[in-house]
Amino acid sequence: MLCDEFLYNFKKVCDKQHIIREKKQEYIKREREVLNMLSNCSSFVNLYCTFQDARNLYFVMTYAKNGDLLPYINKVGSFDLECTRFYAAEIVLALEEMHCKGVIHRDLKPENILLDDKMHIQVADFGSAKIMSTHHDVSDGLSNADLPRNSINYQEQIDAETENNQGRRRKNSFVGTAQYVSPEVLKGQATSRFTDLWALGCIIYQMISGLPPFRAATDYLIFQKVLKLEMTFPDGFDKHGQDLVQSLVQIDPTQRLGSSDMGDTYESIRRHPFFDGIDWDTIRQGVPPQICPNLPGLDESEQYRVPDDITPGLGEEQLRRLIGLELGTQIEIRTPSVTTQTTTNTSNSNSNKNEPKRSISIPNKTDKAKLLLEQEKNNRWHAFADGELILKQGFINKRKGLFARKRMLLLTTGPRLIYIDPVQMVKKGEIPWSCDLKTEPKNFKIFFVHTPNRTYYLDDPEGFALTWCKAIDDLKADTYNNKINN
Repeated sequence: MLCDEFLYNFKKVCDKQHIIREKKQEYIKREREVLNMLSNCSSFVNLYCTFQDARNLYFVMTYAKNGDLLPYINKVGSFDLECTRFYAAEIVLALEEMHCKGVIHRDLKPENILLDDKMHIQVADFGSAKIMSTHHDVSDGLSNADLPRNSINYQEQIDAETENNQGRRRKNSFVGTAQYVSPEVLKGQATSRFTDLWALGCIIYQMISGLPPFRAATDYLIFQKVLKLEMTFPDGFDKHGQDLVQSLVQIDPTQRLGSSDMGDTYESIRRHPFFDGIDWDTIRQGVPPQICPNLPGLDESEQYRVPDDITPGLGEEQLRRLIGLELGTQIEIRTPSVTTQTTTNTSNSNSNKNEPKRSISIPNKTDKAKLLLEQEKNNRWHAFADGELILKQGFINKRKGLFARKRMLLLTTGPRLIYIDPVQMVKKGEIPWSCDLKTEPKNFKIFFVHTPNRTYYLDDPEGFALTWCKAIDDLKADTYNNKINN
């Protein structure tokens, strides 16, 4: 029934006053027109109807149950090759269908690639799209009014930076999409379907490596890197993937792979070695692969999937086998300034003698005050602990996909996990602590910290991954057991 079907649809609400104030009338009209052109196409969100009241416009569209692609990349760090190959192929099919109908997206990015209930892609957000005058046009001129709604003319950005006058900048500066925009869009030049091929290359790069190819502290610096094609590939980047990305991310649009293809398909892209094994005729009907991370440093034969219901990767038997740990033997937390040891009450020694010793213990108030004074005097990382006692610290490599950054990791009595840039001496962030936090050692050096929204991939070059996991797990147990008891 239609009513039942509408329960699974999404309603987009557009405030009329906001549309008028921001002069977005053309964008709204364009999105509706493009969605109508792409109706009944499986690779895109479908528009079922539109209606309005005195205040709002309403678009009733396909509900993409599993959200967009970006959170999945962020959660696992980067996709393995099977995942990347599959989703890249589905994006290629979507571009073929869209371009065949005379539509250029011009704002293609992971946030605009949605996932349906079966984890197939559905491209969305066509407010920045361009409708070609004929389906066979290679390009159309691009006026400032046609720029993607989050964009700014590159020369205007340079002028604003040079004059250092923030007040003269246009309000519609890039918001999170500068990494995927093509040089011709930045320059305000003619755009074509090849503009989307540039974005395809950027997305493939991000799926394999974990980060976009063009990264910098400001959008202005990103623009410069785009125009100079300052793009590097980290160690471990698949060689066929690198060749494909380099073939798509070309300054000259006519040199991009697929630009010379005739007909309704991008045969040169389909035939690229990176897509070996893809059945282009049945991929939309097939079952998508499980989203698995690319894990440099681990045995390639060991497939790993970030679990929805996370359990530790090693039990007591495996720990004993790996490190010769006998239950009841203490693991010492080693830090330059504070050594936290497990203490045992002699009166309870008989009842607890068969239980494993904890790797940390929380000192009482008196001892904690003394330790904090010692820490303040002798530990250079004390300033980052915000008055909390550091229970464990050490240098780790914090990985995101194929990229690794050296960090100082602090485990404090907060409880908190804080990571610091040791060169700039700047706090970079924290691993969110909650009762749902889980650790998983993979070997002596590599361990994961799972949180509800992300898995942190950490590499201890000294080989204390198991000790880190034990310390975090013990502090978690102490923290939440105390809360229950209180």
